[in-house]
Amino acid sequence: MRAGVVVAAQPGVEDLAVRAEELGLHSFWVNDTPMVHGDPFVALSLCARATSRIRLGIGVTSPVLRSAPAAASGLASLNALAPGRIICGVGTGNTARRTLGMRPTTAARLEDFTVALQDLCAGRSTEYREGDQVRDIRFLHSGAHVNTADPIEFVVAALLGPKAAAVAGRRNTGLISFGLLDPTAWHALHDTRRHAAQHAPRDPDPHTDSYVVTSLHLLDDDEDPHGDAARDATGHLVLSLLAFAADTAADTPALAEQLGPEERQAVQRLLDRRGTTATAPDRHTKLYPNYLGRIAPQDRDLVLPSLMNTLALVGTRDDLLARISTLEQAGVDELLIQPVIDPPTEMAQLAKLLS
Repeated sequence: MRAGVVVAAQPGVEDLAVRAEELGLHSFWVNDTPMVHGDPFVALSLCARATSRIRLGIGVTSPVLRSAPAAASGLASLNALAPGRIICGVGTGNTARRTLGMRPTTAARLEDFTVALQDLCAGRSTEYREGDQVRDIRFLHSGAHVNTADPIEFVVAALLGPKAAAVAGRRNTGLISFGLLDPTAWHALHDTRRHAAQHAPRDPDPHTDSYVVTSLHLLDDDEDPHGDAARDATGHLVLSLLAFAADTAADTPALAEQLGPEERQAVQRLLDRRGTTATAPDRHTKLYPNYLGRIAPQDRDLVLPSLMNTLALVGTRDDLLARISTLEQAGVDELLIQPVIDPPTEMAQLAKLLS
C-alpha cells in the first residue's frame, strides 16, 4: 500500500512536504477548513515550489466554501506549478461547514461542483449557475497562467452513506474517507461506486484510487496500547468524532445513536467541558477550536479505547501490517496519516512500516 500524509496549512508546511518527498511518500495533503486552518492553495503553492515528485492534495474543498470558477482557478494554477501532481478532494463540506455553524450541502450540489471542476480543469467549458441565471464558462486565457493540459486527480469524500460514493462512480473519481478502517464498509463503498459507474457518462477507470485518513502509533515493547502516548497520537481523531457527534446530536442524531453508552457519556462530558450544549446556536465556537490539533492532557480521558481502535492504527508492527493488509484487500490504495505530535518522526515511521 502507498503512504501519504495530511497536515494543517500553516507557515513552514513546505518543509514537511520536502521531508515527505525525501522519505518516499506518495502524496502530501492539506486540509481546507477556513476558520480553523490556513489556506490550502497558499500552502500547496509553497509545497509545489519546494518539491519535484510528491503529489499534492487538497482534502477536501466544497461548493459551499468556494465557487467552481474560483476553485478551478486555484487548482489549475497549482497544476502550472506542479504539472500532473495535483489531487483535489471534494465533499459536502461537512467539517468546514460545521465549524461555521452551518449545515453541509447536498450530494446533488457536490456532483454539479465536481462536474464543473473536472470540465474547467481539463480546459472544457461548463455550465455555471447563479440563481436563475445560467452561463457557459471556460478559462479565457491559459498558457502560463494555468495548466489545463496535465490531468488533475479528483476524489470524492465519503464515509458510510452511499450518496457520495455514487457521485464518485458517476463522475469517475476516486474516494477518500476519514477514519474509516472497517474493511466491510470499504467493500460497500466500492460496490456503490462500481454500480453507479455503470451509468457514468465516461468510461470507467479501473485505476481510480481510494484513500483513508487516519493516525498511526507504533507501540514500543510492552507499551500500553491505551496509554498517554497512544492517546496523544490518536486523540485528535477521537475528539473530532466526539465534537461532530456533540454538534449534530440535535439536528442529525444518526451518529450519536450509533455510539455506545460510554461514547455518549464522553460526548456529554465534552459538551460540559467546553461550556456549551447540543442546541446552543454558538456551539461551533466552543467545540471546534484546535480542531485536529494536539489534545490537552486534561482531555485524555475522552480518548476512549473503543474509539481509538475504530478510528486509528495503534499496535505492534505486525498488528499494524495485518490491519493495513486487510484494508488493502478491501480496495484502499493509500494510507494517509494525520500526525500532530512529531510529524517528521511519524512520517518516517509510516515510510519505514510500508517500505
